[in-house]
Amino acid sequence: MDIKLVGRGEYDRATEIRAFDDTKAGVKGLVDAGTVHVPKIFIRPPDEQTQFATCHPPNMQIPVIDLHGIDDSDDLRKQIVDEVRIASKTWGFFQVVNHGVPVSVLEDMIHGVIKFNEQDLDAKKVWYSRDRAKTVRFNSNHDLYHARAANWRDTLSCTRPAVDDPKQLPSVCRKNPVEKMLIEGKRVQHAFIMDAPPDMYLLLIPHFPNLTDW
Repeated sequence: MDIKLVGRGEYDRATEIRAFDDTKAGVKGLVDAGTVHVPKIFIRPPDEQTQFATCHPPNMQIPVIDLHGIDDSDDLRKQIVDEVRIASKTWGFFQVVNHGVPVSVLEDMIHGVIKFNEQDLDAKKVWYSRDRAKTVRFNSNHDLYHARAANWRDTLSCTRPAVDDPKQLPSVCRKNPVEKMLIEGKRVQHAFIMDAPPDMYLLLIPHFPNLTDW
């Protein structure tokens, strides 16, 4: 596989983004191709580097959503949903506890995701797409063509139909921890997923390949 992205000197950003996307190999493909320096498309402009260099106080706590008792009370369910709404609006992410998914399943799911990303490129290319109509798709950076800098990340995404029917998942993810996690997480689905639109991505599984240039 020939991936020619330069990390130093002059470059045409639009051309490099297209070249990267056309490989359908994602960030993992860059690492496998022997890339040793972070390509410029992943480096933030100087004005943003100063902004993001600011460290937050170590005592800041991300929101924690406790699902304990969510099936026992409509009032509690509404309260929890409101907590999720506020956390999503103010932080963009949160931690969920007492969700009913065993730690062993979560750990196995991580290994399952690694297994998907470690597949041969030809196997992953089948799922590489930017078509939001697809129930399952694999790509690198959903905003690749709009962001000022790409993130060093590949993502496997699933919409509600795939969550409802795990048979739509890639074969390497069937009958394995990814499907088990969907089954075990039904109480989470009961709380938040049932009213979600079919094209909403409900499961986003990122993968961050290692690069020695960091």
